[in-house]
Amino acid sequence: MEGESSNGTITPPIFDGVNYKVWAVRMEIHLKAYDLWEAVEQDYEVPALGDNPTMVQIKTHKEKVTRKAKAMNCLFSAVSPSILSRIMQKKSAAEIWKYLEKEYKGNAKLDNMQVMNLFREFETQRMKESETAKEYADRLLDIANKFLYLTVAP
Repeated sequence: MEGESSNGTITPPIFDGVNYKVWAVRMEIHLKAYDLWEAVEQDYEVPALGDNPTMVQIKTHKEKVTRKAKAMNCLFSAVSPSILSRIMQKKSAAEIWKYLEKEYKGNAKLDNMQVMNLFREFETQRMKESETAKEYADRLLDIANKFLYLTVAP
């Protein structure tokens, strides 16, 4: 999902429509690491420069415009081609993020039902005579990881 490119930069995790919650957590951290999360969290407009702007105003304006573009680029680069085709007409990183969240986050009622089923499944687990302790522990960890996936809040 996430790796290092040949020039040493960290590539964003790629979202293919599966495990949205995990991707969202990883992507948020990725964007924060590059100081781009503000462009996702706040859908701000960058006002035009006034007459006779100072060098500081020009620099700040350019940074804000660039940050918004970089955040969009990062999100475009972090999704599969089929998802990219759905988001490429969006006008901001915040709009893209909201769309992905709405489309893929899931239903709270369904998630709660799945959590209850996982509790029941966990409670009924017993080690089989033919399995090793590691295999049994792996089955329990698999259930625990599914539970974490359903309860993590991006």
